Amino acid sequence: MGKRRRVAERRKTRPAVIGGVIAVVVGGAGIGAYALFGTGAAAEDGTSTAAAGREKSVKTGPLSAKEVTTAAQAFLTAWQQGEVTGAAAATDDATAAKTLLAAYAKDAHIKDLTLTPGARTGDTVPFTVTGTVAYEDVSKPLTYRSSLKVVRRAADGEPLVGWQPSVLHPDLREGDRLVTGEAGTPPVKALDRDGDELTTEKYASLGPVLDGLREKYGKTAGGTAGVELRVVRGEASQKQELSDKTVLELSEGTPGEVRTTLSASLQTAAEQQVTSRARASVVVLRPSTGEILAVANSNPNFNTALQGSLAPGSTMKVITSSLLIEKGLASPEKAHPCPKYFTYGGWKFQNDDKFEIKGGTFKASFARSCNTAFISQAPELNDDDLTKQAQQVFGLSLNNWAVGVPTFDGSVPVQSKAPMAASLIGQGGVRMNPLNMASVSATVKAGVFHQPYLVAPSVDGRSLATASRTMSADTLAKLRELMAYTAAYGTAAEAMAGVTGDVGAKTGSAEVDGQKKPNGWFTAYRGDLAAAGVVQAAGHGGETAGPIVAALLKQGG
Repeated sequence: MGKRRRVAERRKTRPAVIGGVIAVVVGGAGIGAYALFGTGAAAEDGTSTAAAGREKSVKTGPLSAKEVTTAAQAFLTAWQQGEVTGAAAATDDATAAKTLLAAYAKDAHIKDLTLTPGARTGDTVPFTVTGTVAYEDVSKPLTYRSSLKVVRRAADGEPLVGWQPSVLHPDLREGDRLVTGEAGTPPVKALDRDGDELTTEKYASLGPVLDGLREKYGKTAGGTAGVELRVVRGEASQKQELSDKTVLELSEGTPGEVRTTLSASLQTAAEQQVTSRARASVVVLRPSTGEILAVANSNPNFNTALQGSLAPGSTMKVITSSLLIEKGLASPEKAHPCPKYFTYGGWKFQNDDKFEIKGGTFKASFARSCNTAFISQAPELNDDDLTKQAQQVFGLSLNNWAVGVPTFDGSVPVQSKAPMAASLIGQGGVRMNPLNMASVSATVKAGVFHQPYLVAPSVDGRSLATASRTMSADTLAKLRELMAYTAAYGTAAEAMAGVTGDVGAKTGSAEVDGQKKPNGWFTAYRGDLAAAGVVQAAGHGGETAGPIVAALLKQGG
C-alpha cells in the first residue's frame, strides 16, 4: 500500500533559549510561566515611560539582538499559553494571525506544547515544537521545527513577528489549516492482476501509482479511514494543485482492495531494468485491450512513465508517417528525399551527423531516422494536420484518458512554420511520456486505439477514451512494414536482436536545451505486448532505452 507524504504540525509551546538567555519553567502541572530576562522588555531595549504624552518617533535601523529576542519571546510565550489574542498582537498582522492561531487551537488537538527556541540568526529565530496530538482514544507525540522572523512595524518601528502561516508550521500556506481527525481518504491495498499485493517495499517505483490509487479509490474500495493530523489546503493552495498532506498518522485505518492490471512478473522485470540506468522510465501494455502490465521509474518520487511531459524525438515519426502515407506524400518503397539539410520557416534542419541518403526510399529514411525526409514534407501540410492525426487516430492530446491514476495524455499543439516542421520529428511543442508512446506502438499493432488503463473500467463504471477513426488497412500495413524493417535492419536492430515473432520498433533522440546528451527514446511491439521507454540525458534511444524495452518484450513473450 502506498504511503502518503508526511508533514508536521504545531500548537501551544513554551520558549526555552533565545539568543543565549534561558527560559525557566515555573510551576508543575498546568501552564508554565517564563522569565527570559531579568528586567522587563522596556528596560531591555532602552525605552522609557518618562516621555509619556510626547509624540513617539518611528524606530528605524537594523534590529538589535534584544529587540529580536524580546519580540520572539512575547509571541512564543503567548502562543504556548493559549493566549490567542496576545500572540496575534505580537505579530505585524494581528487579524490574520488570530484567525489561524484560533483554528490551530480548535482543530489540531495538540496539548502539552513546549516551544524551544534555537540560536538566533540575524532577525530570524528557529524553534522546535513538541507536544502530544490526542483525538478521541488515540494519541501520539509530535515534534517539528519552524522559525519566525522579526520585523519593524511600519507605523512606529516596533519589533514584531512578521506573520506568515509557515510560522505555525512550515507546510502551511495562506488559507491552509492544521486538522486532526479521520483521514480524508482511507488506505487501499493494491493488487496485481492475479491478486498479489503490490507494495513499495517490493516495487520501489510504484509509490506515485499507489498514491494515485488511494486518492481515487480510497473512499469506495471498502476501507475505513485512520486518524491523522494533516494540512488541509485552502483555496489558494488548491489552485496550485497542492494536495492535503499528512503530518502525523495516529492510526492506520483498514485498507480496501483495488485490483489493477499490473503483472507482478513484468513489474519485477521493469523495476530491475530501470535501476540499471539513471533517469529511466518504461511502460508495458497489452495492445489488444490497453491493459497496463508494468510501469517503472528510476526516480521513485515522480512518475515520469505516466505523468512525464517530454519531447519524444523521432519516435513521433510513427504518427507522422501514418499522416504522410494517408496523404499520399510517402510510401515505403517509393523514392523519398533525405538531404543533409532542409530549411523551412527560417530554421535550417539537419540529420544526425549530417548524413544523407541519395536515391533512397521512405522505408530507408524511416529506418535510419532521417529528419529531413519528414521536414521536407512540411510545405505540403496544414498547420493542424499532425494534431488531428494524433487526436483522431492515436487518441492523444485530448486530455481525456481515464486510466485509474493521474496521467499526462500527450500534447500535440497546432503550430506553424518552423515549430510545426519540428513537431513532425518530435521536437517543437510536442510532449509525450512512455505511456503515450507505448500506446502509439499498441495502436499500430492492434490497428485501433485502445485507451491504456491500470484499473478496469468495470470497477467504477467509468468510460474509456476512444479515437474518432482508424487508419485504412493500406496505411496500417505500410506503417507496420516500416516498423518491422526498422526492428530488423534500422536503428532499432541492435536492441531488438533476439526479439522474435511479429515485431516492430522505432528509436528516438530528443534534444533538450542545457543537456550535453539527448533523451533516448524507444517504442516497440511484439505479439500482444507493446512497450516504450525513455532514458533522459543519456544518448541515442537504440543504445539507452532500447535494451530496456527489448528485455521486457522478451520477458513478456
